[in-house]
Amino acid sequence: MYSTITYTENTQKQYLYLEVYHRYRELILSDQLLPGTKMPSIRKCAQEWKLSRTTIENAYLQLAADGYVISKAQSGYYVTDIAEKQKKETGSSHLSKPVYRYDFASSGADKESFRFDLWRRYIKSALRQDERLLSYGEAQGELDLREALSSYIRERRNILCSPDNIVIGAGVQSLLQILCPLLSERKTVSFPTPSFIQGSTIFSDFGFDIQYRNKNSEVIYVSPAHMTKWGEIMPVKRRLELIHHASSQNSLIIEDDFENDFVYLQKPTPSLFSLAGGENVVYIGSFSRLLLPSIRLSFMILPPSLLEIYKKKANFYNQTASKAEQIALCQFIRDGHLASQTRKIKRLYSQKLKQLQKSVREVFGENSYIRTGAAGTSLALTLPFSGSSKSLQKKAEKHGLSLSFLEETEQETTVILSCSSMPVQDFLPALHLLHYLCTH
Repeated sequence: MYSTITYTENTQKQYLYLEVYHRYRELILSDQLLPGTKMPSIRKCAQEWKLSRTTIENAYLQLAADGYVISKAQSGYYVTDIAEKQKKETGSSHLSKPVYRYDFASSGADKESFRFDLWRRYIKSALRQDERLLSYGEAQGELDLREALSSYIRERRNILCSPDNIVIGAGVQSLLQILCPLLSERKTVSFPTPSFIQGSTIFSDFGFDIQYRNKNSEVIYVSPAHMTKWGEIMPVKRRLELIHHASSQNSLIIEDDFENDFVYLQKPTPSLFSLAGGENVVYIGSFSRLLLPSIRLSFMILPPSLLEIYKKKANFYNQTASKAEQIALCQFIRDGHLASQTRKIKRLYSQKLKQLQKSVREVFGENSYIRTGAAGTSLALTLPFSGSSKSLQKKAEKHGLSLSFLEETEQETTVILSCSSMPVQDFLPALHLLHYLCTH
């Protein structure tokens, strides 16, 4: 963090303290030294900078005189909050996120969707397993959790697989970082849309050629239960066609089962993995939407061909998911709470989505153009608006309304309205505000 000062023989020593002063001042103003941070002792600082203690002390005294640090008796120097005060005065704080009164763009969870008290008990129970927590987690994921997941997905998705085929990670990105090296002989990957930046970035980092809606790519990434942002589902016929085509082209399918647990208006369709008999398909599931976004636990099921390659490298990977959370989730599943959680969120979000549709009709009229699918927590609303979506977004943000846009024409714009984290009582006032912004 700190570097040795270099100077020529002509540099006068009485000015060296100013170099130290300006360096620490820069660290404080750039938030690299936060308020309350204890400064290095004069002795230690003199050793690191290879300067005399007197020079360092003069620099500290100048910092204190200008309000950047404060001296505490028998303790040392501490950074003040001068940087925060300066940012407030100039309005230049770029780190603070805008606060919205109404947020139609969020994909977060409804606070009523999850029993924090129940999860807290399972976490506490996991933390009491002292001996088990003294060691690192298994690279592939805890065996008992993989066994519980194997049973769970067999019951919920009719997927037959061994716990040995399951790899656990802290989110989909961490799993893709394990998967990509296993696909070294493949060079192209196709995504349905450019919106999944987190996934395409990982593949790009590993040298893949990123394409979109190209069925001839060597890797085809799909989310069958999230084909569009308003919740359209890939029909069984299309799934079978994709499997047949991938098999004939020797392409690998990556099936991201995102939002399959949010299917309301029809029975869940069979997974690509089960339709393909577990061949040539990598299945990825996650609990971020089903439980909480902050619980970063995901898993993938590898087909036999990739499992053999993975086994040779498995011990070179460290487990990224919390061992305590894995232990807690395992028992959570075994006690039947994940199944009941799924039923709970289906009821909650299906009711919220219906209420959002009703509120849209009330504000924008019965003939307003709404698109909804059989799954998800969002709908697409097309509005008459002659300006650009960026101009509408700026207007909305000024009034505390967060929006996500899908497409626009000269006379219309389409917004995606998510009901996942917004309280039902906020639907009408938020929609009235949106209506006002579109007409004024």
